[in-house]
Amino acid sequence: MQPVSRKENRVLRSILKFNFLPSSTDAGLLVLRVGVCLILFIKHGYGKIFDFSQMAHHFPDPFHIGMTASLIIAMISDGICSLLIVVGLATRWASLYAFVNILVAWVFVHHFLFLGNQADHGELVLLFVVVMAAIFIAGPGRYSVDHLLKC
Repeated sequence: MQPVSRKENRVLRSILKFNFLPSSTDAGLLVLRVGVCLILFIKHGYGKIFDFSQMAHHFPDPFHIGMTASLIIAMISDGICSLLIVVGLATRWASLYAFVNILVAWVFVHHFLFLGNQADHGELVLLFVVVMAAIFIAGPGRYSVDHLLKC
């Protein structure tokens, strides 16, 4: 077996490190914001907005403020804040609101369930919580309305 030449070594290292692709934190934040928050909107927000009257009769009410009030809080999070995050408008506030709402749902409605048959997609709930925390901390990035407004 022959030793690897310097040129081959550079090429191999470039391939392993994906140096041929541009590195952009802003593009990564855009993909994260749009991908995760569109999923959140389509799976949870759309129904809360357009099927509100049907959901209001059986929505969880963990703080005993009323099913309609609880649904409004969740609708703002999953329906409105998710779309604000997608376009990058008031991104940190929207991600903080969604973070708190989803965390409250996981704690008080899903009772910290993560593993097992009763977990009811606990891993997905935690994934949304972690992504909202990351967006809150990192901000929206350059490809956002917030950046255009210099917020």
